[in-house]
Amino acid sequence: MAVKTVTFRRMWLIASVSAAAMAAVALLMPLAGPAKVDYGRAFAGLSPDREILFLARIPRVLLSLLAGGGLAVAGVLFQALLRDALATPFTLGISTGASLGAVLAICLGLGALGPFPATWALAFAGSGIVLVAVLAIAAEKRRMSPFTLLLAGTTINSISMAGIMFLQYLSTFGQSFAIVRWLMGGIEAVDYATLAWLACIVVPVTLLLFWRSREWNLLAVGEDWAAARGVSTSRIMLTGYLAGSFLTGSITALTGPIGFVGLIVPHALRIRLGADHRVLIPASFFLGAAFLAICDTLSRTLLSPIEIPVGVTTALLGGPFFIYLLRRRGRP
Repeated sequence: MAVKTVTFRRMWLIASVSAAAMAAVALLMPLAGPAKVDYGRAFAGLSPDREILFLARIPRVLLSLLAGGGLAVAGVLFQALLRDALATPFTLGISTGASLGAVLAICLGLGALGPFPATWALAFAGSGIVLVAVLAIAAEKRRMSPFTLLLAGTTINSISMAGIMFLQYLSTFGQSFAIVRWLMGGIEAVDYATLAWLACIVVPVTLLLFWRSREWNLLAVGEDWAAARGVSTSRIMLTGYLAGSFLTGSITALTGPIGFVGLIVPHALRIRLGADHRVLIPASFFLGAAFLAICDTLSRTLLSPIEIPVGVTTALLGGPFFIYLLRRRGRP
């Protein structure tokens, strides 16, 4: 059965509303916090409003927007590639590979590596190694299928998780605490240069995926359906896997594994809007960004000065909402 498409007018309306929601969140979330910030004083360069706004809150909100949008788009992509509505950016092991690299850096006691922390560098390297390993296993005679990709990703994911548990077993008490904290996922204020290079990854990859929306629509129905309509399924699957893995690895290297965003947002939108990727991709990016920014704001304000790991907040908020959506969908 073909994917039901939407009209251009409705697509534009959904994208506009989603973008407006993200913009509202981007403007309001920096104001939330235990210390009151006045925009006028901050833009006038007056302390402490300037430092709180421009060095702490805005970078953190921007990171949560980029991470949430990127993870949601990766979730849409992997659901299309694997034709599984429950697929997430973690399904194929990229996030676990990044976590293994970060855990190795913690266990080795590595500090900064130039201006780029060693945990980030090894996390990104770990995701790259997993990407190559999955491709090497899944490719059969230069052809890749969802079945082999899923099996290879699940296998490498299990191996990486075993490596994480082994390293944590050998770690000291302090290192074990740092490992657990990393695995919970977290958003921290980073410098604007880091935000710039992450944006240079997330935004172009998202635009590329949106540009190929028609092919994702065809592939989501089936390989034979897509091939009959002139789509090179091996090429599009390889492109999708590389793009989704690049998004997931880059974000996880900075934030740790943040669950539920790549599952809840695209799946909820798929239930409400249908499976047309011309709508799903932009709406998932904008609303995924807004969702994670809201979750991070709640994480840093609810029990202030104690911060809740944002991965815990996304699960606590997203899990019940996801169950509600599923139950509502099953009603007559």
